[in-house]
Amino acid sequence: MTEHVQWQGEATQAAIDFLEQDGKMIVSPTKVGYIIMTTDKAGLERKFDAKQRNRNKPGVVLCGSMEQLEELAEMTPKIRDLYQTHWDQDVLLGCILPWKQEAREKYLGDGREELMTDRRGTSCFVIRYGTPSEQLADYFWKKEHKMIYASSANPSGKGNRGKVAGIGDRIENAADLVIEADDYVASVQPDKTVDTRYEQGVMVSLVDQDGKLVKDEVESEADTKPVLIRKGLDVDKIMMNLADFYNVWEYHHGAYY
Repeated sequence: MTEHVQWQGEATQAAIDFLEQDGKMIVSPTKVGYIIMTTDKAGLERKFDAKQRNRNKPGVVLCGSMEQLEELAEMTPKIRDLYQTHWDQDVLLGCILPWKQEAREKYLGDGREELMTDRRGTSCFVIRYGTPSEQLADYFWKKEHKMIYASSANPSGKGNRGKVAGIGDRIENAADLVIEADDYVASVQPDKTVDTRYEQGVMVSLVDQDGKLVKDEVESEADTKPVLIRKGLDVDKIMMNLADFYNVWEYHHGAYY
């Protein structure tokens, strides 16, 4: 029987207890709904089985601090500043980036790389995704440099509507723990209904087809440009920030590959 607990405003101890063990998988609330959280290769295998998800999309790394992001992801100075702006504004943002070589060797050497990166060797590094889950990512990184990997907690292609009841029987039964916080999720978009609210965060690709970073300055039409590949919560703010940082960028919702 999957354990259910209510989020009480601080890092959920039951979640810490599970995720300190090998191969565990929990469900946790974010600004845009519920996600699956795991910390190791065995947990990632369980996530893919529960989601019945294709393995060709970039994996999601939840960063609990800018320091963690800087240690893991390859970035240009402008990309780092773009993240810092969204961090300071408390705006959920995920960008497709390559791993730093030393981080790849240090943290993905046990075989989890195949489950965490796409064919280009990139992952989606996410910040400011919501207090209940940020607390856990920050706790594990500060304690033991343990990463939290994530995926939406719903059958692939279907949203959970920001409700525990929407995660689906398969995921609920597969998880070791579910942290409930429907009220928290609803509070992030108080002017929206279940039918009109964003159920995902914005995703921006900052690499080309080979996984190479975009340049800080676009010098020719042939240069790779930042591409907003998924609209979502605070898309208006993120587009304004992209316009402040880059003279040229593209909007192509659905360009995941």
